[in-house]
Amino acid sequence: MTLNTILLIVLSLLVAGGLSFFQYYYKAKNKSKLNLFLAFLRFASIFGILLLLINPVITKNTLEIVKPPLPIVVDNSSSIVALKANKKAQELYTTLVANTDLQDKFEIQSYQFDTDFQTSEKFDFKGKQTNLDAIAKDLKSINKNVVFPAVVITDGNQTNGNDYVYSFDATNKVFPVVVGDTTKVMDLKITQLNVNKYAFYKNKFPVEVFFQYSGDKNTVADFTISQGNTILSKQNVSFSAAKKTAVVTVLLPANKIGSQVFKATISSKEKEVNTYNNTKNFAVEVMDQKTNIALVTSINHPDIGALKRAIESNAQRKVIVVNSNNINSLKEYGVLIFYQPTATFKKVFDENKLAGVNTFIITGTHTDFNFLNQQQSNFDFKMSSQKEDYLGSFNPQFNLFATDDIGFENFPPLENAYGKVIVNGAVSVLLSSKIRNIATNSPLLAFSENQGKRSAYLLGENSWKWRLQSHVDTDSFDKYDLFIDKIIQFLSSNTTKKSLVVNHESFYNSGEAIEITAQYFNKNYEFDEKARLTIALLNTKTKQTKNYDLLKSNTAYKVNLDGLAAGNYNFKVTELNSKTSYSSHFEILDFDIEKQFVNPDVDKLKQLAINTKGKVFYSDQVNELIKSLLADENYKSIQKNNITRSPLVDWYWLLILIAIFLSTEWFVRKYNGLL
Repeated sequence: MTLNTILLIVLSLLVAGGLSFFQYYYKAKNKSKLNLFLAFLRFASIFGILLLLINPVITKNTLEIVKPPLPIVVDNSSSIVALKANKKAQELYTTLVANTDLQDKFEIQSYQFDTDFQTSEKFDFKGKQTNLDAIAKDLKSINKNVVFPAVVITDGNQTNGNDYVYSFDATNKVFPVVVGDTTKVMDLKITQLNVNKYAFYKNKFPVEVFFQYSGDKNTVADFTISQGNTILSKQNVSFSAAKKTAVVTVLLPANKIGSQVFKATISSKEKEVNTYNNTKNFAVEVMDQKTNIALVTSINHPDIGALKRAIESNAQRKVIVVNSNNINSLKEYGVLIFYQPTATFKKVFDENKLAGVNTFIITGTHTDFNFLNQQQSNFDFKMSSQKEDYLGSFNPQFNLFATDDIGFENFPPLENAYGKVIVNGAVSVLLSSKIRNIATNSPLLAFSENQGKRSAYLLGENSWKWRLQSHVDTDSFDKYDLFIDKIIQFLSSNTTKKSLVVNHESFYNSGEAIEITAQYFNKNYEFDEKARLTIALLNTKTKQTKNYDLLKSNTAYKVNLDGLAAGNYNFKVTELNSKTSYSSHFEILDFDIEKQFVNPDVDKLKQLAINTKGKVFYSDQVNELIKSLLADENYKSIQKNNITRSPLVDWYWLLILIAIFLSTEWFVRKYNGLL
């Protein structure tokens, strides 16, 4: 409180006293006790009002003892149960938090972690994932600018997140307490399995499997991949004390369309404690890529046979050569190839305007360019009757689909009518044309995409020579045939825009995050933020149905379906306003990653302790851990002086006292007839 404030308070006392004396004692005829009482009430009221006007700041000093925090973090994942260490982990936690010496020195904080990190004093050990990395991030944010030790009761086996060894702050010691049997036992384990989610029917797809061996003996294991009761692949894998890991790659046939579930298994004659990690289920969605392609022509030419062979090198493609006058329904075809169209193609072009089949137009010396100008709008052909040879120049900036330069500039020239080709609209050029190494600034092979319809243009005949030259250069037709296949793949893709687009996987592993996202678009194909999306989920085995609302984020609607049991599920996403819907299915594979371990990961926990200058303790060393924490002089309580300043105007009870004094004075005067 400043000197000015003190002087003002003294002045207030004098003013309040002077006014009270003047009213009740100065020239008063009767100086009774009543006058004295009324003078006191008036003095208190005036002094209180003046104090509020001065509003002095009251300062209060309090001493506080701040203890260093001691986070005790317990692994709540189901791997603790699998290692039969859940009771021991609970016992260790109880011993630590109940120790009075630790309570006196530290502020004990209780946490648990599995997929997430959270405050808890009770543990069920049912977590589906183990994320030790989350401990480092969350403890650092909770205890900012404080040096503290941390006790982590865990088996050290991580299944999610970044490598925890290097995640913890090196300034804060970590004391891992290892739970679970550390005795090394013989164990074979599938550590990882890599496979594409999709495969094409009648093709083969690769499966890459990583193995890990724990043991000292030489052993030969049997590795099989099966589907149902059928073994698709079987081979031996050798391990020894020097060879602890192995990698096997297998090609499996995709002979069935739809969702296919497979089982990878490794086994040996040796007895294992944990056989759950010997098996891993995986799934592949086999898609029927079969495409019927109509090659429409009115002439005979070597290009036709070469195109047919190149396209049909993919077993999922079938080329049907039809005369331009004899083609019937277009619905059975995925792509139309118009080879050197003339006026006889008019019926096919007219029908395709309704059918909307993607087209591949190949021109040459027999092409009617006036007719072609009438049937498409991507190019304006101003051609003469003179013939010309055109070489190709590869455009490395082409990005509609991935393709390589297979030596186009070394291929023989294509023959076409000489003239000017004017490009209209958005056209992507893969090969531009040259005449005797002079660029024409015109395309030789180009692609367009307009309102969901795709087209390709090859402006020249004799492409059969390209296929032959590719074989001369590489002793194989494969590169050229793959190039043609990519063109057909681009044209056979369906790009029709849908108002409701739903994204999901066909398969999920049990315990991992299951999120389905959806986007709903209005008639202008703009994201509709006012859509109301729901999902109905049906377990095909139990017939149990669940309904959820999809929540809107910035660019999509999402629903989280974590916690579902393994099995097959059908679902339907519906937009309630328009009744637009999307139906599909997914499968949750029975795979518990927390059951993959036979021992705690002591080596990683030791490395963590070394990095943070802590120490690893085992489950029977809890007393040593307590002694170490108590003896560490780096962690001491701090005496903190807390200064609180509060202005007098915040004291509401002073206002109440002033009101009481004034009210009492008024009633006393009223009662005694002084008003």
